[in-house]
Amino acid sequence: MKHHLNTLYVTTQNTYLAAEGETVAVKLDRETKLRIPLHVLESIVCFGSVSCSPFLMGRCAERGVGLSFLTEHGRFLARVHGPVSGNVLLRKQQYKASEDHGRAATLAKAFVAAKILNCRSVLMRAARDHPEGGSSEILRAAAHGLAASLERLARMSDLDAVRGVEGDAASLYFGTFDAMIVRQKGDFRFAGRTRRPPTDAVNALLSFAYTLLAHDVASALEAVGLDPQVGFLHRDRPGRPGLALDLMEELRPVLADRLVLSLINREQVRSNGFELRETGAVLMDNCTRKTFLESYQERKAEEIRHPYLEERTTVGMLPHLQALLLARHLRGDIDGYPPFIWK
Repeated sequence: MKHHLNTLYVTTQNTYLAAEGETVAVKLDRETKLRIPLHVLESIVCFGSVSCSPFLMGRCAERGVGLSFLTEHGRFLARVHGPVSGNVLLRKQQYKASEDHGRAATLAKAFVAAKILNCRSVLMRAARDHPEGGSSEILRAAAHGLAASLERLARMSDLDAVRGVEGDAASLYFGTFDAMIVRQKGDFRFAGRTRRPPTDAVNALLSFAYTLLAHDVASALEAVGLDPQVGFLHRDRPGRPGLALDLMEELRPVLADRLVLSLINREQVRSNGFELRETGAVLMDNCTRKTFLESYQERKAEEIRHPYLEERTTVGMLPHLQALLLARHLRGDIDGYPPFIWK
């Protein structure tokens, strides 16, 4: 079984990464600041003006260590990976299933159903944890609405109809997201989801969390031999990792949304840690970004019991385990894909 390893996040500008023996050397102004054994890493994420030696890129490709480049503020730029892993027959089955609208709709329903269930669990958990202030009833009403969305979804067999239910459920969920923010209300108002660019601090946190999660999911899919570009719920579009976005749906509420809410409600992030640009974009400063990355790593190290596999694992292993289960389904080893449902 694959184990959850560390992700190296490099945020200091003008850093240079090089391979020295079996380690990654992190250098600044030609001085080595840190050495990390390559075998303890599952991925490296570089933010902004960070460069890598070609030899290190080759080592990462050989060892299956994901290497991604993002802008300083978290917009995805590129990934470096080695030869495609996995059996070519698995990818052929993936492509075949993607072109079969019936199978695509069935898989899309599984992703969406798990997303709605997990969103509902987030709402119900927040209602239990913070019964004061009148928001509890708002959250319970939204959870009831999501339960109705699940009933609608069960009757759907058309892919576009599945997408419609997903869109309605997302609108309902994000429409009550502000009610789950119980601290620093004046500084962290959430009026709705804005993406490119995020126009408030909450959206900046959510977008950053989703970027990190997309990186982890794409790496997991490649590790088991699936093509992150070819999805079922998210259809093909040049440059869009459709399957990674599919698999993210069920994991967003648990791995990303709850982390963002926790950072705000525990006052680990503050409003002065965000910058408003002339374009209207709101972005994290370096200190806030580092706080977020540390908390994300801590969250990934937490242990849970996987509801389908019935074994202990870490939160950081969820993308790999779900990618593995999806691969087993596409190969025909299991009848249906069992999405992750948080309990």
